[in-house]
Amino acid sequence: MMLLEHLARRACRVQKLPSCDTSRQLWAWLNAVFNKVDHERIQAVGPDRAASEWLLRCGAHVRYQGLDKWQQDYNQLPTGALGRYKIQAIDATESCIMHIGFDYLEGLEHVEEIKFCKCAYLLDGCLQRLSEIQNLQRSLLRLWIVSCGNITDQGVTALHKLSNLEYLFLSDLPGITQKETTAEILRKSLPSLVVELELE
Repeated sequence: MMLLEHLARRACRVQKLPSCDTSRQLWAWLNAVFNKVDHERIQAVGPDRAASEWLLRCGAHVRYQGLDKWQQDYNQLPTGALGRYKIQAIDATESCIMHIGFDYLEGLEHVEEIKFCKCAYLLDGCLQRLSEIQNLQRSLLRLWIVSCGNITDQGVTALHKLSNLEYLFLSDLPGITQKETTAEILRKSLPSLVVELELE
């Protein structure tokens, strides 16, 4: 008991930690560094490998064509012939991906599903950028956007360019204020799209 009290007293004397704002700025800066696009790396190892490195560096997971297992560990990315592993699915749950890194998605040709869940840096501009990538316009079939507080109706309606999108799940998005209108815009542009809404 005496030892616990002694440790508690010492803990109270530690130097003041940086304010939340300073800490937040530091993390935002580090996350921006993680998201910076390295075009030379894309040329050297190919788009799928470079995108895998970006996504895992930011805390996301990827699944490759023909494999059931999700790749989660940056240090255990598979090796082999360039272009052998093609990203089929991305789970960006609680990752720090930002719009500046979305250029990594440009060369991906086989991505069928993406999950954005609790992505603090996901903005409307990210969804607009996503919808402009021609390869994803052809390949992306399923998209989940959950608990991403910066997403508004404007970002979601930009998804109408994803011409082959079959399923869109939207949940816990306080920035969506006109959910029926937004869903209707998407349904008119993409008649075969199933939109599932779980919004307050």
